[in-house]
Amino acid sequence: MKEDAEKVVALTPDQAEAAELIAEWFFNLSNQIFVLCGYAGTGKTFLIDYVVKKLGLTAGESAAFVAPTGKAASVLVRGGAPAGTVHSLIYTREEDVEVDENGEVISERFLRFVKKEKIDSKIRLIIVDETSMVADDTLKDLLSFGVKCLFCGDPAQLPPVGGSNSLLSMPCATLTQIVRQEEGNSIVRLAEIVRAGGTLGYGNYGTNAAVVSRRDLTAEERKRLFLKADMILVGTNRTRAAVNREVRSYLGISPDALLPIDGEKIICTLNDWGKSLDRAGNYHLVNGIVGNCYRVREQEDGLGQLDFRADFLDETCYDLPFDAGVFTAGRYVHGYGAKACLLQNGVLVSEDNAPALRAFRVKREETVCRFEFAYAVTCHKAQGSEYDFVIVIDESGYFENGREWLYTAITRAKKKLLIIR
Repeated sequence: MKEDAEKVVALTPDQAEAAELIAEWFFNLSNQIFVLCGYAGTGKTFLIDYVVKKLGLTAGESAAFVAPTGKAASVLVRGGAPAGTVHSLIYTREEDVEVDENGEVISERFLRFVKKEKIDSKIRLIIVDETSMVADDTLKDLLSFGVKCLFCGDPAQLPPVGGSNSLLSMPCATLTQIVRQEEGNSIVRLAEIVRAGGTLGYGNYGTNAAVVSRRDLTAEERKRLFLKADMILVGTNRTRAAVNREVRSYLGISPDALLPIDGEKIICTLNDWGKSLDRAGNYHLVNGIVGNCYRVREQEDGLGQLDFRADFLDETCYDLPFDAGVFTAGRYVHGYGAKACLLQNGVLVSEDNAPALRAFRVKREETVCRFEFAYAVTCHKAQGSEYDFVIVIDESGYFENGREWLYTAITRAKKKLLIIR
């Protein structure tokens, strides 16, 4: 029946009010920015999808969905929205080199992002998720195109390291009412308790969330849970390193195997906007991207090479140089932005394989990547990510904003959550 095909969407009162405000802003007001805040379980994503349709826009065409990082954008894609990164929408990448009169390269290449002169003229609305992670200079460039921007985010989450929630502190509308389909969600319930300043007691919360004491977990239970979890979230780097060693031992990996082996889970810890994760160039190898490594090879001078596949893509990046020191010596041995060159028999090699001691093709230079094991990551690194089964080792007591820390950790879980104290 037609009535079944066009079911009436029941909005909560604050969703309905926000939808009206967005429509009024979009059609009748001149200001470029609308800020929508929404706590966990309030249906922020659902409301955005609803509003885009009600405004007569088409996702991926007249409405552009973007996020600050490839990882955050992948969450939107998995939710059904054709999304990309802010950078891929408004910037182009340019590589510059300096050559001498003979055409030989005499300076290193450098990569820069250049703001596009214009973006697709069909775009009438840009929806920016994870707003708190957008840098101020990027925000300025984004607004320079004159397209209306709907900024979305959760004001109860941690601000990114070195950042702030400046936009989210000035919301045009805030969703606070838990939507009906989330009322029985134990993860949402725990998040609400923590956000309101409550204390989580030990025990089961429904069928998909629990808080347990680490003393009550047997060694066998701990091993089973840690191997089953999609991600383990911690507060400190010391705990992160210890848990990663623990999980590797559960996997039967010898402690003598310092470098990652094929298939191990690793995380990028350094922004490298020059390395694309996909052929289309929509996603880049940036801080916080988690994936799996293959063909790990140790090289000279504290370097290694590996192939990397992000956990939200099917494509693989090949032959990435990385700083092996953090695995073999417990510290990075190459500086931020250091370059690696292809070597053959100890000398630099040009593109036609002829030894070149003075000049060489800059294409052969690549920024040294940084990776670490990622069975466990810090909560700060996990921002913008979602995982089906999350274990949280509660270290909120280490932070002044411990409530925000725990709330952020809880809301990384989609289906199942275990908090260990």
